[in-house]
Amino acid sequence: MMDANQRVESDDEVLYRLLAARFSCRAYQKRPVPRAVIDRILKLAQHSASWNNTQPWQAIITSGEETEKFRQALYAHAQSGATPKSDLPFPREYVSQSLARRRECGFALYGALGIQRGDKAAYMKQGLENFRLFGAPHVAIISSDEPLGPYGAVDCGAYVANFMLAAQSLGVATIAQAAVTQHGEFVHRYFDLPPNRLLVCGISFGYGDAEHPVNNYRTTRVGIEAAADFRGA
Repeated sequence: MMDANQRVESDDEVLYRLLAARFSCRAYQKRPVPRAVIDRILKLAQHSASWNNTQPWQAIITSGEETEKFRQALYAHAQSGATPKSDLPFPREYVSQSLARRRECGFALYGALGIQRGDKAAYMKQGLENFRLFGAPHVAIISSDEPLGPYGAVDCGAYVANFMLAAQSLGVATIAQAAVTQHGEFVHRYFDLPPNRLLVCGISFGYGDAEHPVNNYRTTRVGIEAAADFRGA
């Protein structure tokens, strides 16, 4: 029974708490997420808004042996020196604020792992962990309807954000990974995805390893004055 003096969180407070608690998890426990929990995450994320209600997202979810087989195949492909070929173009360059924020994020990550600045071999080794899915027991491969172009991909971005927020609400850690689709041609072949599916990203997920140092740093967020330009009263 709730204490009469216990304060109930408002909806916006619950949302803020979940948003603030979510982070990109880069080390996981081996235990799998129960299917009922995964289904709940998907059901919640399915309420994402989309252009003309097209709901262009599709998710391939791997578990158990299927995750392990994909992890090994993807890592071997990436380590082979294969030329990356993604469905969506990667950023042409990072400039100004985006460059500064990217560097801040990278240095915080490497600092948490004890990697010295300028240690390119260690940077590369850590980068390859993307293709091990950071040890997560599950991955969701997210694709869009290719004919919808950029707007379908934008809608999938909303779906990805809601997937991660839903997972957070259920105690499941996540990381959205463009790196998984960096080798898009390979991923298409591996999962037998038709050409009319546009690979957007992967989401590795599971129960986070709170003891691992890589999970003990957080990125910062700029204030609204840096992200919003108010016009009028």
